[in-house]
Amino acid sequence: MYLAVNIIGLLIFLLIGWLFSKDRKKIDWKGIGIMVVFNLLMAFFLVKVPWGRDIVKGLAAGFDTLIQVAYKGIAFCIPSMVHVKNMDFFVSVLLPILLIVPLFDILTYIGFLPWVIKWIGKILAFITRQPKFESFFAVEMMFLGNTEALAVSSLQLKQMKASRNLTLAMMSMSCVTASILGSYMQMMPAQFILTAVPINVINALIVTAMLNPVEVSEAEDTIATMKGSAAKESGDVEADGKKEPFFSFLGDSILGAGRLVLIIAANVITFVALAALIDKILSLVHIWSMEKILGYILYPFAWLLGVGGDPHTVLQLSQYMGTKLITNEFVVMGKVSPIIHTFAPHFRAVLTVFLTSFANLSTIGMIIGCFKGIVNREKNDLISKNVGYMLLSGILVSLLSAAMVGLYVW
Repeated sequence: MYLAVNIIGLLIFLLIGWLFSKDRKKIDWKGIGIMVVFNLLMAFFLVKVPWGRDIVKGLAAGFDTLIQVAYKGIAFCIPSMVHVKNMDFFVSVLLPILLIVPLFDILTYIGFLPWVIKWIGKILAFITRQPKFESFFAVEMMFLGNTEALAVSSLQLKQMKASRNLTLAMMSMSCVTASILGSYMQMMPAQFILTAVPINVINALIVTAMLNPVEVSEAEDTIATMKGSAAKESGDVEADGKKEPFFSFLGDSILGAGRLVLIIAANVITFVALAALIDKILSLVHIWSMEKILGYILYPFAWLLGVGGDPHTVLQLSQYMGTKLITNEFVVMGKVSPIIHTFAPHFRAVLTVFLTSFANLSTIGMIIGCFKGIVNREKNDLISKNVGYMLLSGILVSLLSAAMVGLYVW
């Protein structure tokens, strides 16, 4: 019965995308169908096929090794905060970013990561029938995160029409940063974290192709290259045209990683405190807590994920979902990490996958701010007017991904 509910939920989430589409007549249903089938097969492969699971476990082990190496560096500076029974969230989850971000930047500097992104994007465009750059960007944001992927794609954003910029803004709600996956896996089941990432990429293409279908001519379907003055503007080369010295580049990367750690920490502290303040105000006027209000709003969507017939279980999931959208995924992961092993397998899978993205209210501000610094006012105004579509896109992608992975975990 719950499997049937899960399947119905998947269809309803797709129906919502159609209902809210800006132009239903332009939806490429063949492309949508291909992407849905491809994603379902990929979810099955990563969750159920033995060597598919082995690939995921291998990746998880690799990230765990990176985290353990990062702890060596942290312990050199603050051994009293590492050699303890339970490390604090800041030390165990955020400080490893100081190793992982520079590592990915080094892979970018030597040209390996851009090469991987380019070819995966081309293959994805062939499979999904989506424009080359949208497919390229989907892979790019999987590795780099939303603001970073937008920043390195600034030349393309300036050349594209406003409606395609909106598509990228909507897709950016569903990304994660590869350098933060290790932090996620310290708190949630690694298998489902790593499964969620590629599933989110395809679902971001599905949802935006439904909500904001844009016709792209063959002449427009190109990927801009960062050469000449454009490359200088992006910071890839110095003013004299030479590549920035490696250790200067690495120093900037380390400082950027430090800023990222502080930004995440500041956001987590502020949003947890703001949520507590709102709950306090609501309690003073004898109104339900924000968690309960959001829980009841999202209850039908949580039920459609097939987590069971017990209303308390469904409400628990919906409250976690609502808290993630208002605050961020780190807040919920930190809350459930000590008890995640007690959840039923299906519940554990859909919750983990739903949480694995940047889809929340604060991300909207980051994306709009990034576009404001890159594109002209006309394009930025269009994005600012469609904040609701950006949030809807992020929610639908998370729901679709959770529903797809949930089909195979009981």
